[in-house]
Parts: sequence; C-alpha cells; structure tokens
Amino acid sequence: MESSSQSTVFTWLNTESSTSFIAGKQRFSRHIEVEYPLNFSRYRIVFSAPLQISNSLQQAAFTKIEKWLSSLVIDVSLAVIKRDCGLFCVEVCTDKPLTVEQILQVNQSLELEVFELAASAPILNQPGLLVMDMDSTAIEIECIDELAEMAGVGAAVSEVTELAMQGELDFEQSLRARVAKLKGADAKIIQTLCDKLPLMPGLEPMIAELKLHGWYTVVASGGFTPFVNHLKQLLKLDAAFANKLDIDHEKLLGTVSGQVVDAQFKADTVLNCSDKWQILDGQRVAIGDGANDIPMINTADFGIAYHAKPKLAEVADVHITTLNLKTLPYLFQYK
Repeated sequence: MESSSQSTVFTWLNTESSTSFIAGKQRFSRHIEVEYPLNFSRYRIVFSAPLQISNSLQQAAFTKIEKWLSSLVIDVSLAVIKRDCGLFCVEVCTDKPLTVEQILQVNQSLELEVFELAASAPILNQPGLLVMDMDSTAIEIECIDELAEMAGVGAAVSEVTELAMQGELDFEQSLRARVAKLKGADAKIIQTLCDKLPLMPGLEPMIAELKLHGWYTVVASGGFTPFVNHLKQLLKLDAAFANKLDIDHEKLLGTVSGQVVDAQFKADTVLNCSDKWQILDGQRVAIGDGANDIPMINTADFGIAYHAKPKLAEVADVHITTLNLKTLPYLFQYK
C-alpha cells in the first residue's frame, strides 16, 4: 500500500509507529494480522489500483475510505494486509458488527470491495486445497459456446448454456444436448481455442501465491479435457477433471464418453482430493460462478462465488462481485 498520495490514515498505518491515531472524532488503534483484537468483528477492504491510475484518482479513493472509517464512531483497529498479488488491503476490526447500510456506504465502488472475515476463514500459510470451476471462473469464456460459434451453431448452444448456468436444466441433459449440436465439426477447432484460451484476470498470481504456501490447486469442470489439461500444464495445477469429447477421423461425433463431470462429481472432487493429500478440515476451498457449482461450494469448508449467478451467490460464504481473482488470498487469514 505504498503511495505518495495516500490519505492520512494510510500514511499513519504505513510509515508511523504510534499505536493510535485520531481522525476527526474517530480514534484508531493498530494491530498486526496475526494479533487481531479478539471478540472484534473483522472486515477486509480490498482495493484494486490499476498501474495507469493517476495520483489524484488514487488519492480520491483513499480519501473515500478514510472518510468512511472516520464516520463509524465505534472502536476500530486497523492493519495493513500484505499479499503477493499486488492489491491494496486493510483489515478493519470493530467492537460492534457493521450494519449492511454501513458496508454499502463504502462498497458502492467498482474499485473496491468489503468482505467480512470469519474466525474460521482458511489459513493461507498452512497447506490447503482449492478446487476451481473452469468456464467463467478460471477462464473468461464458456468453452462450449466458443466451440459452437466456431462450428456455426453458436446461438442454439448459448441458449442452452444460459439455462444450465441458471440451474433451470439438468446439467448432464444440457451437456449432451449442447455437444450433440457440434456433430460433424472439424476437431481442429479444439486446438485453435486452446491456443487463445483467455485466462481470468488475476488467475496466475493467485495460483502462484497459493502454491508458495503449499496449497494444492485443482480444476473440476463441466467443460472438456483438452482445455483443463492445457490449464494444468500452463499453471502447473495438481489435478484437472473434465468431460471427454468423442472424436473420429478428425471430426467431433457430438457425444461425450466416460464419467460425466457434473455437479456431484465436482463436490466429490473436493472430498477425494482432500483425502488424497490429507488436507485438514477448514482448509478445503472451492470457487465457481454457476448453479452447477452449488454442491461443490457446499461441500467445501469455504465456498467462494465469483461474479456468480444469483443461486450460487446465495449459498457461498463469500461473493467476489467486481474485483478479479487476485482478491482470493486476501480472504484468507495468516497465522
């Protein structure tokens, strides 16, 4: 959180050693992450500042946060939360829980989000497991839709995809219906898409930080094996699961074979991988965006909805709504 244009509270947090500070009528104390005040509610303000942002815009953002903090009129302790993902983060501990209205006062911005941190939040610096959905979570696209566009049947497939994501259709039924529309397409479109697969912003630094702390990373996708295997190799993931597209004579047959990776398979992946690697309770994390991820999110100790459909957002422990995947390590605690 280094900036020559930071507001007064942030300057105090970063450059001074005094244990308290007064801004307006609000007195702040400071703590370090591993020694937060017990019996206080914990919140993380995560803020993304693009490299091209001007000093005046950055100053305005910090001033907005400081103004909000100074309006709380309760006991507040602050800590700078440092990770390797390059975001700004301050932990706000309050002696009384913040109201929804108080959080909305500062959360109405595309540049920042406020998250409540539970006492049971995963511990970053202990081994853990992250199981990720692929389409619209680890990557920016829905692979089936892109393949369909390349095969000339985009509109028909996209309509079915959206219904499946909203939880209006059985997944396996919708999967087979969509794949059937690809029958006869040239199999070369698979490699063409692999070569330009757009990673979700923040994915690579997020994975790197988790691996730095001994975490296992897995993709469990209702998509297809060529794409998850591409991600596994590119990001050095520990495992990847998806559906097998049937191909003969360089043509898609419009079918999938073998075990279907559906919602239950994703949930089972959390359990099977945690057993395989002896992951402790509390350290099993899952992240996804669609209704098909609900069982996986519910099975994990900590479920994250990422730019998600309403049905998933309702059941997740945390919902990242505007920031990218760099946010994830800031949602974990450090001990």
